[in-house]
Amino acid sequence: MSFAAKLVEDRTLAEKCTPLFTEPKYKEKLKKYVEVIRPPVKTIQVGVGDNSVNVGGKVVMFRHDLTWHNPTPLALDIHDEMEDAVMMEKVKFVNDFKFARIGADLKLDMIAVRSVSGSPEKFCRTVSRVSQLTEKPLILCSYNSEALEEALLAVGAKRPLIYAVTRENWREVGQLALKYKCPIVVSAPGDLSTLKSLAKTLREGYGIDDIVLDPGTYVEGDSLAETLSNFAALRRAAVENGDFDVGYPLMGIPATVWLSPDKDEISTKLRESIVSSLLMSMYADLLVLHSLDVWVMLSSIVWRQSVYTDPRTPPSVKPGIYEIGKPDENAPLLVTGNFALTYFLVKEDINKLKDPAWLLVADSEATSIESAVAGRKFTTEKMLDGIKTSGIMNKIKHKSIIIPGYAARLSGELEDGLKDWKVLVGPRDSSAIKDFVEKVWKKEIYGEELVKATLPTESKKPS
Repeated sequence: MSFAAKLVEDRTLAEKCTPLFTEPKYKEKLKKYVEVIRPPVKTIQVGVGDNSVNVGGKVVMFRHDLTWHNPTPLALDIHDEMEDAVMMEKVKFVNDFKFARIGADLKLDMIAVRSVSGSPEKFCRTVSRVSQLTEKPLILCSYNSEALEEALLAVGAKRPLIYAVTRENWREVGQLALKYKCPIVVSAPGDLSTLKSLAKTLREGYGIDDIVLDPGTYVEGDSLAETLSNFAALRRAAVENGDFDVGYPLMGIPATVWLSPDKDEISTKLRESIVSSLLMSMYADLLVLHSLDVWVMLSSIVWRQSVYTDPRTPPSVKPGIYEIGKPDENAPLLVTGNFALTYFLVKEDINKLKDPAWLLVADSEATSIESAVAGRKFTTEKMLDGIKTSGIMNKIKHKSIIIPGYAARLSGELEDGLKDWKVLVGPRDSSAIKDFVEKVWKKEIYGEELVKATLPTESKKPS
């Protein structure tokens, strides 16, 4: 019953019930179970092994109703008319892109290879070359079934996403999806009725169920609002109405802003980043971008991390003592809460100190310091408990502690609890920690003779 409750709350995986998946006698029950637990938006795997990505898998319209699963993969586009040096630069950008935020390394996920030349041979060569340069999953983009098959002969075993089935080529491209066992995109820009009909035909007529839907990404004037409305309508039909014909991940293409670029290139890139974030907020499960600029990617990738944070479980770190560098008995001791965003910001700013430091993370129930102090979630008792249970009192000799500026009201109680310790109220903004330690804490603890007092004995020179 406990396991079943966790399944219902989406806090565990069915695969942990090993007998259901391994013992033949449960084959029929497994089949029924898979039908029952299929989310309103099917999860589609693109790629193979550790480098694969999962697309879709949504079970609610709004993330605060439960949570959204499978963060939207971001793909960068490449085409077969591109100079080799430019193509290699783009692939390298995707491979190397990494941005550390709140304890996670944010990365790009896929590469979309477009057939611009119209030549199946040239498209195949480009796809093969890209496949050699990256382990990221690929999207093969062509309406020409011959070009797609040439590329699939080279990389079909890597399970790329085939783009795309249309009203004109659905038989031929559908056969390719069956033959190479690859997921497929159904595209009918601006025509939701045709989009649904094609998906239903592929599922019922061909048995193809690994489908991604492309309802079209229009970005000019009022058409952007229509695009967002179409995405919302498809998601509502899948989640609230249980329509299996549209119960698939949605693909958005912010790169379409380059079909009608502004005179100012920066403005076009800004539009691309804005469209990307809007589509992600309005149910896009996969996005294709064009711009090779870090600032364009950052807006999307940071927003993705925020949107896909589980609202039921605020990001937090474990309370306790953390060593920043290799602190000794003379290193300063600072305090913060266990809200992950606060912790990593404070840690980064402490790293700017010339010397190592101790950081006491007190339990603030994953809430920011200002809110936690106001709501009695960050208290004197929690700081005292952290100090005493961590053993930090035996690791430092200066008997001083720096608390956050927003916790100033707790300084008196903390001094009473620590008796002979000195409690210093630090800055409200962690970016000022470096100046505070250098100009306030050291002077308060060591006095005006700071430099002489803190130099190693063997390095002191006679006056």
